[in-house]
Amino acid sequence: MYPSKQEPYYNAPPPPPATAPYYGVPPPSTGVPVTAPPGTFQVQTHQPTIGPWSTGLCDCCANPSNCCITCLCPCITFGRIAEIVDRGSTSCGASGALYALLLFVTGCGACCYSCCYRGKLRAQFGLREAPCNDCLVHCCCESCSLCQMYRELSRRGFDMDIGWHANMERQGHMATMPPPPPPQGMTR
Repeated sequence: MYPSKQEPYYNAPPPPPATAPYYGVPPPSTGVPVTAPPGTFQVQTHQPTIGPWSTGLCDCCANPSNCCITCLCPCITFGRIAEIVDRGSTSCGASGALYALLLFVTGCGACCYSCCYRGKLRAQFGLREAPCNDCLVHCCCESCSLCQMYRELSRRGFDMDIGWHANMERQGHMATMPPPPPPQGMTR
C-alpha cells in the first residue's frame, strides 16, 4: 500500500517555473487611463497638481505687521502657522513655546522644526518646493520663510489670529472636537 522507501525532501524535483497567467508583471502606473477587462477593478492614482506660492519669499512688505512680529518674535508666527497646518491638533502656544525652546537652546533646531512644517504646508496645498529646497530656505532665511507661509495661509482664507477651531466655525465646518462625556450619576 505504501512505498517501501520514500525520497527525502532534498531530492525532490524543483517546483514548476512561474508562468505568466499567475505571475504576470503589472503594467506601470503612468496616470493615463487604462481600459480594464470586464469584471476587473483597477484603482488609478493621480498626482496632485503642483502650483506656485501665492507670494514670493522676499515679499515681506505685503504684510508689514506680520513681518515686524516675525522679526521680533518668530515663535508667535510659527505657533500660528503650526496650529493651522496641524488642523488644530496642536495649539499655537505649545508649538510656539517648543519653537522658542529650540531656538534658544540649539539655535539651528528651530530651523529644522519649521522646515518640517513648510513640507507639510506644501503637501496640503500642492505647492512647489521653491525657490530651493525647504531646509535651505529655512536655514538661510528663516524669517522670510515664516512670513511666506503665514501669507500663504492668509491668502487661502484663514484668519491667522483666531486659530484653527474658530476658522472652522467661521467657515461653517464642525471643528474636530470629541463629543461631550455622558452625564455622571443617577440616570433614569
